[in-house]
Amino acid sequence: MAKASKAYGVEPGHPPYRLRQARYPALAEDVAQFARQLHDREGRRVDLLDVGVGDGVSRRYIEIHPGSENIDFHAADRYPHGLAGVYKNQLWQHHPMDAEEGLPQLESNRYDIVICEQVLERLHNTEHAMSELSRVLRPGGLLVVGVPIFPHGLHLIRKHLVPICDRLVNRRPRPHVQAFSKRKFLKLLTRKCDIDVRTTRGFRIVSGGLLRPLEYCRWWWQLNRRVGSVLPSLCVEIQVVATKRDAVPPSACHEAPARRREAPARRREAPARRAA
Repeated sequence: MAKASKAYGVEPGHPPYRLRQARYPALAEDVAQFARQLHDREGRRVDLLDVGVGDGVSRRYIEIHPGSENIDFHAADRYPHGLAGVYKNQLWQHHPMDAEEGLPQLESNRYDIVICEQVLERLHNTEHAMSELSRVLRPGGLLVVGVPIFPHGLHLIRKHLVPICDRLVNRRPRPHVQAFSKRKFLKLLTRKCDIDVRTTRGFRIVSGGLLRPLEYCRWWWQLNRRVGSVLPSLCVEIQVVATKRDAVPPSACHEAPARRREAPARRREAPARRAA
């Protein structure tokens, strides 16, 4: 039955409201709206970069929305399975690279929109990768980043204790080398990226197992989406939507110290005027 259906009407092989894919309709709405507004305001095409593009699934969801026709899609990935598996691969501009090493081949302040979904938890040098996402994003640009999370405190068990247990039982290393809570991830992201967070939403607070048949019901997806917006820290994954702050003009950097130097002088002048 799942093979004959499409997740959210666009992705074949999944139930219509598969919660594991719910991150993509959410980001697609924000991306398309941002692209539409930017195009209307500046009259130019919009550059989007998907870091860790995988099979290009993000494009399936974005392209059904008005405004997506003004987007030029760029992809950065190691492409372990080649380009053939990327959705509409000939319509992407591909940048082969390993996010573990950053994005050194890409220009600073180059892209209007940067997406990085389900990638950072697989990297050892997460903070450097975050800085690179911010570097290539234009001031005022849109950043969408998603990672799996654990309740705060339990993420430390997953990060430090679970790998020890895996080694004791001779289990292969897990692909996720990082473990975040919502609090920890937001703290890292806002420290390494010059951004203002617009929203943080969660997905999959309850899913899978005996509840999987409910993924054929629209109300179940809507309920999970609503709960995820209210209690993102209790969900299996979160998605952060942010905008990069505008660069501070050099003149403003020089004006602030000058104003601080002028303030004591004005305070010294005030008693003199009263005495006069």
